[in-house]
Amino acid sequence: MKIAFVGKGGSGKTTLSSLFVRHLAATGAPVLAIDADINQHLGAALGLDEAEAAALPAMGGQLPLIKNHLRGANPRITSAETMIKTTPPGEGSRLVRVREPNPVYDACARPVELDGGAVRLMVTGPFTDADLGVACYHSKTGAVELFLNHLVDGRDEYVVVDMTAGSDSFASGMFTRFDITFLVAEPTRKGVSVYRQYKEYARDFGVALRVVGNKVQGQDDLDFLRAEVGDDLLVTVGHSDWVRAMEKGRPPRFELLEDANRHALGALRTAADARYELRDWEHYTRQMVHFHLKNAEAWANERTGADLAAQVDPAFVLGEGVAAPA
Repeated sequence: MKIAFVGKGGSGKTTLSSLFVRHLAATGAPVLAIDADINQHLGAALGLDEAEAAALPAMGGQLPLIKNHLRGANPRITSAETMIKTTPPGEGSRLVRVREPNPVYDACARPVELDGGAVRLMVTGPFTDADLGVACYHSKTGAVELFLNHLVDGRDEYVVVDMTAGSDSFASGMFTRFDITFLVAEPTRKGVSVYRQYKEYARDFGVALRVVGNKVQGQDDLDFLRAEVGDDLLVTVGHSDWVRAMEKGRPPRFELLEDANRHALGALRTAADARYELRDWEHYTRQMVHFHLKNAEAWANERTGADLAAQVDPAFVLGEGVAAPA
């Protein structure tokens, strides 16, 4: 299952996504965690110290390797240089799976040991001195989008992505890559404004959106969220001494997380698992193609000097049953 955490800056989306990763890992589930927020905090939230987090390899820095691996023997992609963030897979492409070893994981993923086992962590990477003033963060997150376009995940496999803050997620088609999106909202007007934007933008794309109320301190906060987001409110999370200790770099054993917050994480997993039977790989593939054609026409054909519409394989549908190329 592919799961996104979104919300305004400071809402707690990284904290919630890291808790959810820990919750899944504690059950022994295979988990791939991806920090797609240019403000890289997921590694630290998963317990890495500053030096360890800084040493994580950036996906953006390995883009040629990623492209060459995913391209495989797809005859519609004439070179890795003509691949862009939206390039969809086709016959001959190399797909990636959650549990397998592959060169992309070797270059970009690192194991993070948690109480319940290890998870793979991948990060977009921060801005470098060379990026300042000349690049936007989409040049970094494009590697994540291309990777997700070629990812096949199955039941009881989890890909948890900490997304960019606010409605910036809509600057690419990546917001359609998920089985479910959890929007973390505080019980404030600013907190729910991102929800309104997200719901408005996502409406036409069939995005499954549920709200996680964070920093909820009492009945008044709960009533506010229910009035503002209605049935989209899935669960709320309150103060956590465990989280406070984690943010100080001294997390207790995860089994000591407060019962109420543990139950909230269980509700998130139940909601995510329920989406499995509703998967529509044909719709998913059509959305990939839709955003690829939009990007090709808007800027990519001119930049690459190629007609990128020709990369679309009209007979190809991504799915769990797609065989790996020989």
